[in-house]
Amino acid sequence: MVISTVASRHQVIADDLRGQISTGRIKAGDRLPSEAQLATRYTVSVPTLRSALSVLQGEGLIEKVQGRGNFVRHPLHRITYIGGGRTSDAEAALNAGLSVRIHATRLKARGSVADLLRVPAGAPLVEYRCVSHEGKSPHSLSRVYVPRELAPDDVTEASNWTDVAAERLIELRHPLAEVRERIGARLPTAEEAMTLRISTALAVLAIERVAVDVTGRVVEGALLVLPGDRANAAFTTHHTVTEERRAEV
Repeated sequence: MVISTVASRHQVIADDLRGQISTGRIKAGDRLPSEAQLATRYTVSVPTLRSALSVLQGEGLIEKVQGRGNFVRHPLHRITYIGGGRTSDAEAALNAGLSVRIHATRLKARGSVADLLRVPAGAPLVEYRCVSHEGKSPHSLSRVYVPRELAPDDVTEASNWTDVAAERLIELRHPLAEVRERIGARLPTAEEAMTLRISTALAVLAIERVAVDVTGRVVEGALLVLPGDRANAAFTTHHTVTEERRAEV
């Protein structure tokens, strides 16, 4: 196939591959030919071919698996992040039918993490790195930071996070006073894009969540990354009606 319009050649390639995927000629789970083979087929350079593949990655149609190639994605379900309260990210993922892999690391607070938890540099923390999956495809990424004295000794599975970590936090800390959340849209870092197998051109929802107890201490800080093609965020505000207002109504 010869592409004649230089200015739009990567878009034409993307359109052709998109059409083959939508009509089922290339099926979900199929591996595409190598980038060199596709570049030869479309008579373009490898960088131009990669630009076309990036368009499809940004649309969530294909994913690049390091060392294996480009694959057509199975349709991914959208999950909704519910704001306004503290809910375990792993638990929310399990409720959405996703599997969760958790890796716990002991570290010392540095830079933005120290600022997030309002602790001095060098304070001992535990980081829980949670990656949810739908089938074999990664779905979302979160990093949860807890002061070490509040962290369970062993959290390696999603069930431990929901059953053990939450109970242990309740035992060791004072009651929560508030949960503050800040949400924004941005492009993923290279590490996030590789972990989630998405294009660096696909916007993500970046959520920063901080839980504060009644003494004013930050007992948990979380940084969540949700790809924009498979996540929503929902917030509900409950208004308090005074007795005087009820009487007026």
